[in-house]
Amino acid sequence: MPFPNSSDLSPSSFILASIPGLEAAHFWMAILLCSVYILAVTGNCVVLFIVKTEPSLHAPMYFFLCMLAAIDLALSTSTVPRVLSFYWFNTREISFGACLVQMFLIHTLSAIESTVLLAMAVDRYVAICHPLRHAAILTNSATLKIGLVAMARGVLFFLPLPLLLLPLPFCSSRVLSHSFCLHQDVMNLACANTTPSVVYGLTAILLVMGLDAILICLSYILILKAVLRLASWKERLKVFSTCVAHICVVLAFYVPLIGLSVVHRFGKDLAPLVHIIMGNIYILVPAVLNPIIYGVRTKQIQRRILNLIHINNDRTKLWL
Repeated sequence: MPFPNSSDLSPSSFILASIPGLEAAHFWMAILLCSVYILAVTGNCVVLFIVKTEPSLHAPMYFFLCMLAAIDLALSTSTVPRVLSFYWFNTREISFGACLVQMFLIHTLSAIESTVLLAMAVDRYVAICHPLRHAAILTNSATLKIGLVAMARGVLFFLPLPLLLLPLPFCSSRVLSHSFCLHQDVMNLACANTTPSVVYGLTAILLVMGLDAILICLSYILILKAVLRLASWKERLKVFSTCVAHICVVLAFYVPLIGLSVVHRFGKDLAPLVHIIMGNIYILVPAVLNPIIYGVRTKQIQRRILNLIHINNDRTKLWL
């Protein structure tokens, strides 16, 4: 490979992916994406408001839920507005610096969310297997410290990703395979040895998301052992039902993550539509599903939402 010229050493921008042949449908695709984004923002803001204003929800499990809501808001907001700008105004270019910042935010926030999901699994394990010690172990102070550790862990593990890409020369083709910037996508456009970036990226993912997934599975193995020791099936189902919402949220996070990784690894010959859809699922599905799952499974949140709807209906009737 010849040594790249000077213009390759400092890329000014990347080109966001579009779907060949569907450029005329970008406006309607943006309407759909915007609707999903508004749903995600509304749902997570409602969760934050309800937990903040409902004293009975001031407990570690719901504080972790607030952390998830805040992460989902930040993750979707760091990507979707830029994608909407692309679809509505055809602004396909994203500067090199903005691309690296967006990439850092996506991977860091995903790592923080993975850590919070692990903390929620530990919370369920302690609540079921050591109920008398739950209040003493998972205090509000401990919950705050876990949130800070999750943030520090995400930043420390994924800050090197953009730093490793910063000095690389990039080839003339700078068209991404997604409508936003991901590490592997940007790295594949470099016309230099990317082995350090590949090795570090894989190591970071395994030590964060991979390790978290293993520990979550271990937590549920211990929970199942404790549940199966209960006398009746009714008691077993009642206790295990407290974990259903968390299991659904874990699946909503890890299934799109694994799917996107598989597409990156084995889907180079797939249609661009597949890459774009998988990327949007990875960003938006957890943000949309998390508040719905906990809203359906948590009676306190259900009651609070119904009370808010009832109050608004009464105000509307008085106004009319």
